[in-house]
Amino acid sequence: MAFHPIQFLYSILQWFLDQLLSPTPPPPHAHLSRPRIAVIGAGLTGVSSASHCVGHGFDVTIFEAGDEKSLGGIWSQVNNTSGLQIHSIMYRFHPSVRWTAGYPDRQQIVSQITELWKRYGLRERTKFNTRVTSVTQDQQGLWIVNDPSNGRFDGVMAAVGSCGDPKMPHMPGQEKFKGEVYHSSRLDGKTAQGKKVLIIGGGASAVEALEFVVHTGAKSTSVLARSEKWIIPRNALVDTLLAFNIFGQETIFSWIPESLLRIFFYRDLDDLAPPSEGLFTETPMVNSDIFHQIRAGKAEWLRGDILGFTENGIRFNHRSKGVPKGGPGRESVVEGDMVIMATGFARPSLAFLPDEVFKEPYAPPNWYLQVFPPEHMSICANNCTYVNAIGTVGNYHIGIYTRLLLMFLVDPLARPQERWMKAWIDMTKAIKRRAPTGALDFFTYSELMYWFVFCIVINPFRWKWAPFVLSGIGSALPLRVVRREDSIRNGLGLKRHRHE
Repeated sequence: MAFHPIQFLYSILQWFLDQLLSPTPPPPHAHLSRPRIAVIGAGLTGVSSASHCVGHGFDVTIFEAGDEKSLGGIWSQVNNTSGLQIHSIMYRFHPSVRWTAGYPDRQQIVSQITELWKRYGLRERTKFNTRVTSVTQDQQGLWIVNDPSNGRFDGVMAAVGSCGDPKMPHMPGQEKFKGEVYHSSRLDGKTAQGKKVLIIGGGASAVEALEFVVHTGAKSTSVLARSEKWIIPRNALVDTLLAFNIFGQETIFSWIPESLLRIFFYRDLDDLAPPSEGLFTETPMVNSDIFHQIRAGKAEWLRGDILGFTENGIRFNHRSKGVPKGGPGRESVVEGDMVIMATGFARPSLAFLPDEVFKEPYAPPNWYLQVFPPEHMSICANNCTYVNAIGTVGNYHIGIYTRLLLMFLVDPLARPQERWMKAWIDMTKAIKRRAPTGALDFFTYSELMYWFVFCIVINPFRWKWAPFVLSGIGSALPLRVVRREDSIRNGLGLKRHRHE
C-alpha cells in the first residue's frame, strides 16, 4: 500500500483532536444524574448531540421515528454512490470521527455515525419506531415527549434535520413516458450505462444524480434547471475561504469572489452563472464534475421550464439568461431514456414543538442563535432551522449548540431571558437589514462562530463556561463555580436552582 504523507498527517490531526476534545464515553449501564435531555431524531446531529450529552454526564433518550436502519438520518436513505462534496475536514460532526478519505462515501459516513452511537452507549438510550407528535411542559416546567410514560426531561434537542422524505412530484404526461423515472436518492441497483439521462432540478439533489451518472457511464446527461445556481469547486481551500465572510450576506466586496469564480472556474461557461443573484444569498452547489462533463460534450445545462413528459423525453421551454421563470422562450422536446427527479426532500416538521414558538416575528429561523426559541431556552433545534448557508451542517457547531443548551440548564445566571433573546434577533435583523434574504435565512460559518463568541462575551457569568462551550473542555470547574453562586443566592433568599 502506497504511503500518502498528506493522508498520514490528516490521520495524526484526527487522532490529536480526538484525544483533546472528545468527551469520555460513560461506562456501560452508567447512571447519569445530571439533567435529562430528550433528543428527537437519530441522524447525524441527533447521535452527535446525544454523545456530547452523555459524555458530559447528562442522561439522554433518543426518539427515532424509524427503525434501526434509519440510524444516520438522511445518510441512511441516499445512494451508495453519494458522498461528501465538501472535504471531510469540514464535516467533523464529533471530535472522535476518524475519516480515511478526504471525500468519504455514504457507507463510511453511516459507519462513523453508527460507531459513535455504539461508543457512547446510546443503543440502550434509543427508542426506535417512536414518532414524536407532541412536546409539552408539566406544572414543574419539565418536558413530556408524547406522554408521561416516556419520562420527563429538563431539555429538548430537536434534531430532525432539514431533509425528510423525497419529494416526487407528478408531472403532466408522465404516464406516457416509455423510459425510467427515479428520484435522485433511489438509484441503488440502477444503471445509466449507455442511456440519455435527463436530470430535473438544479439544486443539491442534482449533485447526487450527477454522481450516479458519472459512476455508471451514461451516454449523455441533460440537466433541466429552472434557474441558474452558483456552483463552487470541490476544493477545501476555496470552500473555507468563502465561509470566511463574517457578515453572512452580500457586501460591497462580494463581487471579488464572484468574479474569481467566473474567471477561473466557470471560464467559458460563464453563461451558467446567475446573472443577478449574489453568491451569499443561497446555498451553492459544490461540484466540479458538471463542468468537466459539459466541456467533454457528455452533459449540458439547460435553463427553462418543464412543461411535461412525452413518450421519448421532456417538453421544455428554453429561456434566455435573465428571463424569469415562466417567461417567454423556445419550446422543444429534450429526448431521454431515463429521468432522474432531483427535486429534493420535504423539510421535516417541527410541529411537535409548543405552538408559541411559531409566533411571528420570532418564528423559525428567527430564533436566538437560530436554534433556541425565545419562549423556551431549554429547547434547541440543532441543524433544523437553517435555510441557506455557506459552510457545513456537520461540523463542530453541533457540539457547541449542545453545550450551550447544557450550560443554560445547569447555570441559572448564564441563561438568556426571553427579552434578551428577542433583542439579539432584532439586533441581527438590524445589522443585516440590507441583505436580500431574511437576516437569518442565510449565514456563513464564520458568522456562526461570531454568534457563539458574542453569546459568551455578552454575559460575564458565561465567561467561566467559554472553554467548555467552545471546545468541550473543563465542565467540572464551572460547575463548582455554579454551586458556589447558588449557595450565595440561596443565602440571599433567592430561588433555589432545581438542577444542582
